Amino acid sequence: MPLQINPGFAGSSFAPRIGLAYRNQWAGFSNAYRTYAASYEQKLDRLNSGIGFNLEGDNAGAGILRSTRLSAVYAYQLNVNDELAFKLGVEAGAWQTNLDWDKLTFPDQIDPIGGIGNETGENRPDVTSQTRLDLSAGMMVLSEKFYLGGALKHLNTPNEGFLLINNNVTSGLPLRYTLHGGTEIIVKRGNKRTEPSFISPNFLFVSQGPYKQLNVGAYAGLNVMFAGAWYRHTFRNADALILLAGFRKDIFKIGVSYDLTVSGLAGRAGGTYEISFGILFDKNENIRKKKQRADINNCLRMFQ
Repeated sequence: MPLQINPGFAGSSFAPRIGLAYRNQWAGFSNAYRTYAASYEQKLDRLNSGIGFNLEGDNAGAGILRSTRLSAVYAYQLNVNDELAFKLGVEAGAWQTNLDWDKLTFPDQIDPIGGIGNETGENRPDVTSQTRLDLSAGMMVLSEKFYLGGALKHLNTPNEGFLLINNNVTSGLPLRYTLHGGTEIIVKRGNKRTEPSFISPNFLFVSQGPYKQLNVGAYAGLNVMFAGAWYRHTFRNADALILLAGFRKDIFKIGVSYDLTVSGLAGRAGGTYEISFGILFDKNENIRKKKQRADINNCLRMFQ
């Protein structure tokens, strides 16, 4: 979802938009990550602004660690001229983490003969659920031919820890740096009845703590159908080939992506799949006219 990449995306479409997504990471593991997400955004023309709301949920280790994040997003667009604009976005939300202590297994619970059954001597933390403020910001440059953006997530580095030990008394969630951009190549222009056909080469770079990744690929829209392919590298090893396909009918958009693992986990972890569903309320005639006049946003068509 665009708002998860950069809060500057808020209001990038000409009509209110709802998005839903489900992601199953490494399907070969029964207790791997599950992610759920929902978002809403709309453009505020009179204020040159956009607003949005994000809801994300993560389930790790078959429910041992759960996190929920609810945030509000605001972006302001500054039009320099008819061909160039800047967008500044901010995001504020609450991040809640929950630890199911009773599902954890410690070494002193394992009997070499009888298996797991002993009671642990580990002390239960006083707090197994925390809610923290989480702040983010982003900026985008839009033109008729390209877009470029950068974002900083977790500006206040919220602390997710449950135990106060020497290495996490003051440290928190590391800043996440994001740099992304792309362009759009028109293959066939659309009309009132058909959507345009285009190819959008793009990239996404993300860095958080010691971890980095780079996605490079392209998205293609062919009338009501769309598809994409990207290669993801972690700077330590090749990670995955990402494949996407879907279609749009009237106001509905459905997509399915699959991450084909090419790292050392291939064959054991399985792939990763994600299902997304979107509703874009853009069938109003006034909105159609705005889209035709505002060529400055054409380069963001892959996100709409």
